[in-house]
Amino acid sequence: MSAVPARVLDEAIAWQLCLGSGEASARDRQAFAGWLAAHPDHARVWQQLGGLDQQLAAVSSAPARRALLQSAESRRRRGRLGGTALGLLLGVGLALGLIAQQRPLGDYLADQRTASGEQRELRLEDRSLVRLNSRSALDIDFTADERRLYLRSGEILVQTAHGDPRPFVVDTEQGRLRALGTRFLVRREGDATRLIVLQSAVAANPLASAAEQVIPAGQQVLMHAGRLDDEAAAPVAADAWARGMLVVENQRLGDLLETLGEYRRGYLGTDPRIADLRISGSFPLNDSDLALAALPPSLPVRIERYTDWWVRVVPNDAP
Repeated sequence: MSAVPARVLDEAIAWQLCLGSGEASARDRQAFAGWLAAHPDHARVWQQLGGLDQQLAAVSSAPARRALLQSAESRRRRGRLGGTALGLLLGVGLALGLIAQQRPLGDYLADQRTASGEQRELRLEDRSLVRLNSRSALDIDFTADERRLYLRSGEILVQTAHGDPRPFVVDTEQGRLRALGTRFLVRREGDATRLIVLQSAVAANPLASAAEQVIPAGQQVLMHAGRLDDEAAAPVAADAWARGMLVVENQRLGDLLETLGEYRRGYLGTDPRIADLRISGSFPLNDSDLALAALPPSLPVRIERYTDWWVRVVPNDAP
């Protein structure tokens, strides 16, 4: 990517801030059109900024986008970005990576938590095993009456121990899951909780419901605060992440890359034009670069890598 004059980059950022403020007048828009048509460099840098802003929009609010662009402009004026559009992308990309990995404050108060790419296995006082997936946060509260876990975020794999008469439950914001001598997965998904039962059964009880439903082995269900969705077959090798692998079958590429992004630092983006491509296969979680390298032979995509902190998957015919 060739360099552009520092003045052009500065002007492009200024126009981005102006037009994105919601206060641009008709005269402003007319002036911008004239600026855009005045030189090929203007259009080239504007296209790069436009693609960047689409990615910013996916992970942050409008004020946050403006703050990042203003920060980038400030750094450029101090000479730290070298006056190139690539430098802007690198500087803002680093900030984007941090935004994408922001976690709720409560995660940092949890009894146990894992960072990006980290997994952790715990043996609880009753000899049960719990494995935390990447970016997970868990509270543990064992009393004389029950064994209780509270999953704040992320995903856990639970293998309950035998011989303890106290109920073993996993609570989330959406409700309670009661183990019936079993092995199961619990994953937070936005405003819902996914339960995948691998052995035996689990009783699921949404927060706003008085009745619980027993989910048998080989099944999964999405629990909302007021209801359970219909049961469905559990995914193939749903617990493969505990062995360092991600196994998918006919999954959206966008969903696959979102999961891989949880195992790396920085920003991993997906061009919307390829997000709905379908893919099946096994991918190593401890080496997301190797996982990404497996995509182009199977799909019409290529990997754009600006730094280890800024990586995008785009159509292989993208300019």
